[in-house]
Amino acid sequence: MGTDASRRALLRGMGAGALALCAAGCNGTMPDLGLGASPEPAASADKAQAEPEPGKLRVALLLPLSAAGQTGVAAASLRNAAEMAVAEFPNSKVALLVKDDRGAADGGREAAQQALAEGAEVIVGPLFAPSVQAAGQVAGQAGKPVIAFSTDAAVAARGVYLLSFMPESEVDRIVGYAASRGKRSIAAMIPNTAYGTVVTAAFQEAAARYGVRVAALERYNQDKPSVEVAARRIAALGDQADALLLPDSGDGLALVAPALAAAGLGDAKLQLLGTGLWDEPRVFGSRVLQGGWYAAPDKAGFNNFAARYRARFGADPTRIATLAFDAVFLVNALSSKYGAQAFAEATFTNPEGVVGTDGLFRFRQDGTNQRGLAVLQVGAGSSSVISAAPRSFAAGM
Repeated sequence: MGTDASRRALLRGMGAGALALCAAGCNGTMPDLGLGASPEPAASADKAQAEPEPGKLRVALLLPLSAAGQTGVAAASLRNAAEMAVAEFPNSKVALLVKDDRGAADGGREAAQQALAEGAEVIVGPLFAPSVQAAGQVAGQAGKPVIAFSTDAAVAARGVYLLSFMPESEVDRIVGYAASRGKRSIAAMIPNTAYGTVVTAAFQEAAARYGVRVAALERYNQDKPSVEVAARRIAALGDQADALLLPDSGDGLALVAPALAAAGLGDAKLQLLGTGLWDEPRVFGSRVLQGGWYAAPDKAGFNNFAARYRARFGADPTRIATLAFDAVFLVNALSSKYGAQAFAEATFTNPEGVVGTDGLFRFRQDGTNQRGLAVLQVGAGSSSVISAAPRSFAAGM
């Protein structure tokens, strides 16, 4: 699908089944997470905005636009992607009201108040949990929904929907896949970080769900001695474990991989398992991690999006830019299809879900999301899909 005509046909055809959000060239498949991206100029927080045309659906976009460093780069990319969604949607109804939340709770509260005073019907963003929580409280009092990008499930709520890549979904997918391949006793080495704490709980829940034994659960600080102690304890399990979950990023795995090798766990002694944090070149270049399995969106959807983004903006998008694109495209699609009921809770939480840039997803009533993820295997310099992402949510998923 590469033409306006084909996109209009797609939208006209939305009926039973998952709502399709794919824009030009999207083929319904998916990729990774993180903020890895080529640098691009940070967005100006006070970029001039034209007064929205009468009759347009006013959608607030709350982002930490004035932030420095990688946060500012991510905010700029998210803003660009939101504007791209408006441009690519046929006969778009949306007018964006862009606000700087400064990445802080008070900024999120003030930005939400300003946007609602200007007639916003929906809030897209913020990015960080404190801003999401504050903006969500303001929006909730006004009866307006929020589609935010934080990965902290604690700030999700009825009416505050997280479109982010949730680690809980990735852990559930990889543990379920491992169990289906006969891995019945799984150990875990998990960093002592906020992310690691979330993953620990998700691992224990997934193990119980799929009837998997937790052979060991070792937490480690991100320093060499702590990692080496955890690796030796895992090695001491011997044949009591047949897989090892390593939910860490490239930085952490740069310490973990040699520690595993030193403990005698290299050369595929255990089936290694990971989350979407693995989807990066440093992991693909690790000899120890070769053959490891991890759960993440398939790459095709993001790659197609990134090509269109580069053509429009002359720079690479951050990996999470698809979240802003899909959020704005979703608002446009729901408004076009459902009219006055577009933003009702029952519409947002339709169990059949939505097919977006990164594949299938749906919002739960508690505001968290569930994604249909692929399982990929690490190869030399890349990864390949070994279990395709689901195309629909089966009953009970």
